[in-house]
Amino acid sequence: MNKFLELFEPVKIGKLRIKNKTSMAPMGPVGYADSFGGFNQRIQDYYVERAKNDVGLIITGICSVDMQGEGIPSIGLPCPTSNPLAFIHSTYQMNERIHAYDAKIFLQLTGGLGRSALPGFVSKTIAPSEQENRFDPKIVHREMTREEIMTLIKKFVMSAVIAKKSGFDGVEVHAVHEGYLLDQFAISLFNHRTDEFGGSLENRLRITTEIVKGIKKACGPDFPVSLRYSLKSCMKDLRQGGLPGEDYKEVGKDIDEGIEAAKILVDAGYDALNVDAGTYDSWYWNHPPMYFEDGMYREFGEILKKHVNVPIILAGRMDDPNMAIESLGKSCDIVSYGRPLLADPEFVSKIKYNKLDEIRPCLGCHEGCLGRISNAPVSCAVNPACGRESIYGLTPALQKKRVLVIGGGIAGMEVARISSLRGHTVILCEKTDKLGGNLIPGGVPHFKRYDRKLVEYYKHQLELLNVEIKYNTMITKENIDSYNANIIVTATGSTPKSISLEGTQKTITADQVLLGKANVGENVVIVGGGLVGCETGLWLAQQGKNVSIVEVLPEILGGHGTLPHMNEYMLIDLLKFHNVKIYKDACIVKTKDTSVEVKQNDKNFELLSDTVITSIGYKENDSLFMQLKDTEVPVFNIGDSSQVHNIMYSIWNAYELAKNI
Repeated sequence: MNKFLELFEPVKIGKLRIKNKTSMAPMGPVGYADSFGGFNQRIQDYYVERAKNDVGLIITGICSVDMQGEGIPSIGLPCPTSNPLAFIHSTYQMNERIHAYDAKIFLQLTGGLGRSALPGFVSKTIAPSEQENRFDPKIVHREMTREEIMTLIKKFVMSAVIAKKSGFDGVEVHAVHEGYLLDQFAISLFNHRTDEFGGSLENRLRITTEIVKGIKKACGPDFPVSLRYSLKSCMKDLRQGGLPGEDYKEVGKDIDEGIEAAKILVDAGYDALNVDAGTYDSWYWNHPPMYFEDGMYREFGEILKKHVNVPIILAGRMDDPNMAIESLGKSCDIVSYGRPLLADPEFVSKIKYNKLDEIRPCLGCHEGCLGRISNAPVSCAVNPACGRESIYGLTPALQKKRVLVIGGGIAGMEVARISSLRGHTVILCEKTDKLGGNLIPGGVPHFKRYDRKLVEYYKHQLELLNVEIKYNTMITKENIDSYNANIIVTATGSTPKSISLEGTQKTITADQVLLGKANVGENVVIVGGGLVGCETGLWLAQQGKNVSIVEVLPEILGGHGTLPHMNEYMLIDLLKFHNVKIYKDACIVKTKDTSVEVKQNDKNFELLSDTVITSIGYKENDSLFMQLKDTEVPVFNIGDSSQVHNIMYSIWNAYELAKNI
């Protein structure tokens, strides 16, 4: 008997019955608007795909109530008020399909970004009061006029009316949450107004309470309105988040004020609170990277359940269904899944039918969802078909072939999986006794546990597909003909680059350390401040080691913007929190018995050291491909052996190749 059945019992928001206690968390549909501000076909199919896989309530990503207020580009977000009839036509047909699966759907409505707008995304910079932009202090947002505020309230109401006509079952107001515009009104740090929209807490919440009152008046008291709500800002200062477990003074909204605000908002008419914590200044709280423990919002949901009598919707790495069951009734009434449903649209169905080992895990990397949002719509690093379900799905191979995959890392396993799903006969040869490639050492730290789960997912999928796997098998130019392959794919990965340092200490690589192949002393110096070097340093510092990182470039982690912002900010904050010392524009001159000599700009100094670890990047293992590329059988090179990149591109490029074999 499935022990998670409680998750699939009905629940109500107001008078609306939802078939189970699961929801799809709202995630911004940037780039998914059609030319009229409606939902394009890709985003329609994206939501339907989740509805047909047992999600009870879908909450769409943000839709602007007024594109003109901030000058958001027309392709940026869907907008009900841009062309109401076109919006209704695009979404009504989507909602008909969603309702066929007995799922419900809320349209999430946003009032805008305010000071949290990414530079260049808006042409009009506004805020409750004059403020610096969160990302670029040189950009100043002017104070909104009272007339602009009243127009914004009217646009919310108008959007809700259009949503009801479009067949949505309710709306969600976005947001007294994450430091967006309405949250900036609510937080005294950002709101210095002297009119009825500033001053007291009631005044600072007035825009949000007037919105729900207007919606209820226009759409009827039984039309559900939920609120995306951050209980606590988790801010130490402007542009500075507070880490979990860190002792700091809250400069934004603290828990006590958050409780009082929640009471005011529920009394005004909100039927549910969709709860999290954080602002753009503490952005990693709203978009938790892998460095968080699972269920980081449960404490906030538990607090609110003691003070309000409406359902609490709760996300925040609730991937483990055991955690979800434990949280129901205590921390929440509905469990919300965001990125897990990007990674695997069948996530809820696999819980329902007890197929947990078939769930493709979210890594917390943000590479596919938010890391590329300036250039492309939301997708997922481990699910290349996310957001393009109908145009990028798999089709059976017209001609079945014999595919030889050389290398059992992520790219090789994805090629094997997709090729097998399409009907090809696949043989995967791995030179070691394990699958996983560089994710084996990369997945060692606790905060990379979902990397390990991804490897286990692939291993299980290949078992289910009966893919022939040959371990401890080295493929060479001389023995490859014996496999009689029609297609050869080399996925032979990469190896750490090495350097020699003058001096008495022997260097070891980060891979050797992570795999337990080298002893590590108490005073560790890491050469190279890229992602692997920094994560290895954090892992060792968490074990109590004295860690220093020496980086030759002006910035660690490849410079700002190389990683998704939330991952970058949290990793840097964690390194500081765990006292990892970072020396930029620096290099090691030589090693000594108990120290290393470092040159930084024009200064030389010594660091205590009994262990020197090198982490200066990886080199493609492409020699086998170069030997085979001119044979009579088509040969493709994929993954790190083609170009050292990240997990996303290993999977995406492998999927693209195998989809078309």
